[in-house]
Amino acid sequence: MKSFRSEIDIILPNYNSEEFIQQTVYSIQNQSFKKWKLFIIDDNSNSKTKTILKSFKKDKRIKVIWLSKNKGAAYCRNLAIKKSSSKYIAFIDSDDIWAKKKLEYQLIFMKRFKYDFTYTFYETFGLKNKKIITPERYNFSSFIKDTSIATSTVMVTRKVAQNVKFTNTKICEDFFYKCQILKKVGSAFCVTKFLTKYRVRHNSLQSNKLRNLFWVWKINRNYNKLDFFNSLISIISISFNSFKKYGFK
Repeated sequence: MKSFRSEIDIILPNYNSEEFIQQTVYSIQNQSFKKWKLFIIDDNSNSKTKTILKSFKKDKRIKVIWLSKNKGAAYCRNLAIKKSSSKYIAFIDSDDIWAKKKLEYQLIFMKRFKYDFTYTFYETFGLKNKKIITPERYNFSSFIKDTSIATSTVMVTRKVAQNVKFTNTKICEDFFYKCQILKKVGSAFCVTKFLTKYRVRHNSLQSNKLRNLFWVWKINRNYNKLDFFNSLISIISISFNSFKKYGFK
């Protein structure tokens, strides 16, 4: 492949995702927009996963960074952002899938309106099959009441990403990351197309609602510095909106 200048750097943290990682990477390789570079940060996965990752070495747009110790998703994403150089940064988890025109549509949208933070509609699959229509715009106040921006739908400008770090909060580190960006840029805007498929598994956040809410509470109190009342409003609102989207199951 001839040398090219990447316009979008894609960040993919990976740990023992041998069952899904191939499908995820194929959905990236199949993008209609081709000027991307993929950073896979392997968080000391098992040998089966590493074998799959090594099979991608023929694609020079894919760079795998191997960690000798498990560091967690927050560390992996921060490392990849530090290694990146493109104007735009997109995130994807190791078990999710992008529609063919995801990057193309999102990049056009960001360039046209000069947005710093965008996301898309998405579909869940696996344990739950739903089409998730998110609000077309979020600010910090609305986001802490309805956390419907899936990380694999997100694209931000590099100038924003390089000034905000993922915090190692065990889980929900991406929730706090989005909160920090919203405080900086004011608003996030939606590409109103279903361009991402979000896989819901037994060990995914959507299938562990109580644990998820507990960590949102801790992040709101300890990191977002919300008082008790506003933290409570956040938890109640998130629970209500989650029920509207997914039901009790």
